[in-house]
Amino acid sequence: MHYPLQVYIGKIREYEGSRPSAIGKYQVDGELKLTELGLEGDQQAEKVIHGGPDRALCHYPREHYAHWAQEFPEQAELFTAPAFGENFSTAGMTEQDVFIGDIYRWGDALIQVTQPRSPCFKLNYHFGVSDMASRMQASGYCGWLYRVVMAGRTSTESPLELVSRVSDVSVAEAIAIAWHMPFDDEQFHRLLSAAGLSTSWTRTMQKRRLSGRIEDNSRRLVGK
Repeated sequence: MHYPLQVYIGKIREYEGSRPSAIGKYQVDGELKLTELGLEGDQQAEKVIHGGPDRALCHYPREHYAHWAQEFPEQAELFTAPAFGENFSTAGMTEQDVFIGDIYRWGDALIQVTQPRSPCFKLNYHFGVSDMASRMQASGYCGWLYRVVMAGRTSTESPLELVSRVSDVSVAEAIAIAWHMPFDDEQFHRLLSAAGLSTSWTRTMQKRRLSGRIEDNSRRLVGK
């Protein structure tokens, strides 16, 4: 299948009352260069939790914005792409349809789904909603991240084309396993077995299996 997309990049900016962020992205058109760390000209502020080889690109389904506009009608105008800081926006691709390890051709490049996006507390500030990150995680409307398997030249005119599916774990299932289910070692093992899973999620699932408990996500969600 082929999926037309809109593409966005952004620079790191200072935000009074919050940490620096590159969430404020803008649409680009034409030819683009994709490196192993993402789109040329795109930046990430905190590379420990954003960016890097396993998180080179962020994808957010366009259809989710209608949900958020309905949830927060007084702020409905905020909920249009790329408000969540995504690089890609598409219609017709959701967490239900996309699987961990999926490989897509984009122009001359190849990219692979590595993990769901892990919502963080910066979203609370950017939307003026104190628990936005928690709401996003609970809803399952998180989007997902890619690694760049093969860098190259591409274009905003080039659609995403699914070329390989290598696991049976959808992004929606990965979200449910990670955040919506009680401790379930069998499901953690299933997610660990998904080809292409990012190093950070592999580490988290393995730590759960070794410790016998689910980690505390409050610092990521609320910043404390």
